[in-house]
This record gives sequence, structure tokens and C-alpha cells, in this order.
Amino acid sequence: MTAPTGMHDGTTRYTGAPATAPDPAHPAPAPAPAQDAGLLLLRLALGLIMAAHGTQKLFGWFDGGGLEGTEQFFASVGYPAAGTMAVVAALTETLGGLALVLGLLTPLAGAAVLGTMLNAVAVKWDGGFFSPQGVEYELLLVAAAAALALTGPGRWAVDRALPVLRSHRLSHGVAAVALGTAAAGLTLLVRS
Repeated sequence: MTAPTGMHDGTTRYTGAPATAPDPAHPAPAPAPAQDAGLLLLRLALGLIMAAHGTQKLFGWFDGGGLEGTEQFFASVGYPAAGTMAVVAALTETLGGLALVLGLLTPLAGAAVLGTMLNAVAVKWDGGFFSPQGVEYELLLVAAAAALALTGPGRWAVDRALPVLRSHRLSHGVAAVALGTAAAGLTLLVRS
């Protein structure tokens, strides 16, 4: 593999010099502030949307059904122990959303949202792709949650103060996406 060299006209040429492996003593530069701003915007949008949906289920806020209405819905679509599933979904959406807003345990928060929304996709699958009955909105939320789990929260996040997550690693994101997908799959297996 050869190392690319940028040209004045915006093109890239290859010098023939071998590319070198990353040097741990000289880490790659931090992402640009624009990337941090974009990740913050994505975290705020997805996190607030999910927290609002969670509080609809948990407290009945924003014209939601509360736990009783959510339990009835879960029972109607074939989830066993619908009351327990309603509490789990409500807490997962609320706490996962708030964690995304803060950038706290971002890979796990992304996994929580991803798993919950994969279940929503499965429930609505027969409605087609386009809204209002389709799954396009839910798929967008799944993709956004996976993207945040994989990329990390950016520099403007609580995770930057946590030693393990200070410098996000792709392996954390991949493991979180796998965890969220597995949890969703197991939940769907018990649905009748």
C-alpha cells in the first residue's frame, strides 16, 4: 500500500512510499469541531425523540397511553407479560434517550434505542415502507442509533470524562450494535 499525497488542485497522487501503521505515541488528530457539532445535533434529536416517546409510555405525557395503554398495545401485538414489556420499553426509551442527549455511555444508549426500534420495525412490518403505517421512520431511528453507537458521541459528551469511553473505539460500537440486535432478536422470539 502506498501513502497518498494531496495535490494543490484537490486531487490525490500516490508517492510509492509505503503507508505506515498508526503510531500510539502520536495519536491521530481529534475530529474537527464540525463533526462534534453534527454528532451533538444527532444525539440531541434522537435522544429527545426517544425520551419523549418513552415518557408517553411511562407517564402518559404528550397524549401517550401511559403504562396501562402501552401494556394493552403490547398484549394486542403478541408480547407475553405485556405489563413487564411495557415498563421495559418505556424505561429503555426514556433512559436511553436521555443518555444519548448527555452523551453518557453512548454505545450502550445507542444499543438500547436500536433494540427497541428493531422491535417496532418488526411489529409494523406488514404496514409497508412509507408512513404512517410503514416502517420508514423506525428504520431511520435504527440507523441513527447504530451510527451513534459506532461513531461515539463526539467531544461534547459526558463520555469524554469516563476513562473507558474517553476515546471511543469502533470495537465498543460494534459490540453495542451486536448487543442491541441480539436483545431485539431474543425479545422477538418470545412474541407470539
